[in-house]
Amino acid sequence: MKELLRSTDPTIIAFATALLQGEDIACFEVDVNMSVLEGGIGLFPRRLLVHTDDHERATRVMTDNEIPLAT
Repeated sequence: MKELLRSTDPTIIAFATALLQGEDIACFEVDVNMSVLEGGIGLFPRRLLVHTDDHERATRVMTDNEIPLAT
């Protein structure tokens, strides 16, 4: 798995997930339960991972939809 994007905005994660699912690219959201530790204030970013073989195609989908990617 390779990190595709990182964001503290849950709407970006949800939108990116929907786009990837529409392209039949499997993705996995990590750090979801960090909100328990932070109290739900959005301090810690959530990350979206994709399979290494799909990373290039997923990057293209994110770029085409102007979603900022992880560096």
